[in-house]
Amino acid sequence: MTGTVLVVDDSAVVCKLARHMLERHGFAVREAEHGGAALQACQEALPDLVLLDRNMPVLDGLGFLRALRAAHGPDRPAVVMCTTEAAQQRILEGLEAGADEYVMKPFDEVILLEKLARVGFAPA
Repeated sequence: MTGTVLVVDDSAVVCKLARHMLERHGFAVREAEHGGAALQACQEALPDLVLLDRNMPVLDGLGFLRALRAAHGPDRPAVVMCTTEAAQQRILEGLEAGADEYVMKPFDEVILLEKLARVGFAPA
């Protein structure tokens, strides 16, 4: 199952790499540079999946995630949080805020696709 993905990251390089990986497997990709822009993008068209950076300016990943879940409920869209922070407490905070899965940066295509499969998105 492919679908629409919103990649939310303040790094243009991460966005570009994620877009390339996802589009190669049939996903339609949009990008947002921070949580505020991502909330606006979700109001315009709710994606099937959000690939979400944790640490961003304006509105961080946790703030975005809490607002997203408050507005749209706990089940949709699926959210995979991305971070460089490996501390168990930081991962738990993301999961408790509503993330469905977690991926550590830097990630490669194989790891990303495995995480997407865990939340129900198999590549085309």
